[in-house]
Amino acid sequence: MGAPPASSAHAAGEGTLGCTNLLSKEEKPRSHKYNGMCLQGPSGVPGRDGNPGANGIPGTPGIPGRDGLKGEKGECMRESIEESWTPNFKQCSWSALNYGIDLGKIAECTFTKMRSNSALRVLFSGSLRLKCKTACCQRWYFTFNGAECAGPLPIEAIIYLDQGSPELNSTINIHRTSSVEGLCEGINAGLVDIAIWVGTCSDYPRGDASTGWNSVSRIIIEELPK
Repeated sequence: MGAPPASSAHAAGEGTLGCTNLLSKEEKPRSHKYNGMCLQGPSGVPGRDGNPGANGIPGTPGIPGRDGLKGEKGECMRESIEESWTPNFKQCSWSALNYGIDLGKIAECTFTKMRSNSALRVLFSGSLRLKCKTACCQRWYFTFNGAECAGPLPIEAIIYLDQGSPELNSTINIHRTSSVEGLCEGINAGLVDIAIWVGTCSDYPRGDASTGWNSVSRIIIEELPK
């Protein structure tokens, strides 16, 4: 009779369980057995991060949210549209006033003011002179519709001649081009009569005044926004 067939234990390798580790070529195969059982080896080092995945498809729109609470009643606001500013000015001029009065109106110029909340800039330019035998003072000033400016103060210029010898003072006759200039507020819109006057200074005697001798004199008026 022939030899009996090999037992299954011998066929499997002398009655032991086979344990095989799949390792890299650089590492030597290792296997661990405990009471005939294969044991798991230590964890390997973490791998590198993979490449980012492709973007997913857009999601579907969500359902509408609930209505919010009712708000408080708002205040009524009126929009104000500012008009663009249009220049408004005028000049009155005289070739030779040669006005020798010591008290009174010298010249006037009528101006149309477009707005009540604007200011007027006025300028008088011309030659002025004062002479006297004793100390004297003369005042040149603007009026608006017959009254001096009160917003904020009068617009004026003065010339004062000090006490000297009567013979010397009476011969001084110097005419100098001078100016009287300022801003006046608080004047209503419409026609405005603007005039330049000559008068006395308070507490001083008047002298012999002259305005606009042998030269051009002018009044310039300009309306300005506040």
